Amino acid sequence: MKKFFDEFKTFITRGNVLDMSVGVIVGGAFTAIVTALTDNILRPLINWIISLFLGDSAATVYTVLKGVYDGEGNLLLDFSIYIDWGAFIGAIVNFLLIAVILFLIVKAINRVAQAGETVRAGMNAERRQKIAAYRGQGLSRKEAQARAEEDIRKAEEARAAEEKQRAEEAARAAEEKATANTRLLEEIRDLLKDR
Repeated sequence: MKKFFDEFKTFITRGNVLDMSVGVIVGGAFTAIVTALTDNILRPLINWIISLFLGDSAATVYTVLKGVYDGEGNLLLDFSIYIDWGAFIGAIVNFLLIAVILFLIVKAINRVAQAGETVRAGMNAERRQKIAAYRGQGLSRKEAQARAEEDIRKAEEARAAEEKQRAEEAARAAEEKATANTRLLEEIRDLLKDR
């Protein structure tokens, strides 16, 4: 029994199971939003448009299979059997909206994953080239790997230092510009006071 619970714990704490759970919850909430949109906004609009073209009665918006009418001849929808064309068209719109949104989400995720793979492939190619160069110099495989990793680490540190220096220079330039603007405003103020 302990083994079963250990396996279950391993299964439930995996990253992809948690991601899938979050996806299902968010998907359910999103589906509820789209369903509310189609049921409460689009379906009445679709029924209204149908009634504009086919006439202004419930019988034109619905295809009545078995109708129950009140004493004045009005159709009682709660007791009748009918086809609601607006609900059908709304369900199609609901499906299309969810499909388009999911397509856009999957496309964005794939683009991000592809960019990550491209970066990793570039880094791996650079690493392999460095290892091959060190192996050509007569170093062992472990030594070549260690030197390549050291070179890559130094290059990353140099890039980070360069970016930091650029950011500092940009901040300094912005500060100098602000100071120059302040001086100019003070000079204008002094000139206006003298008049």
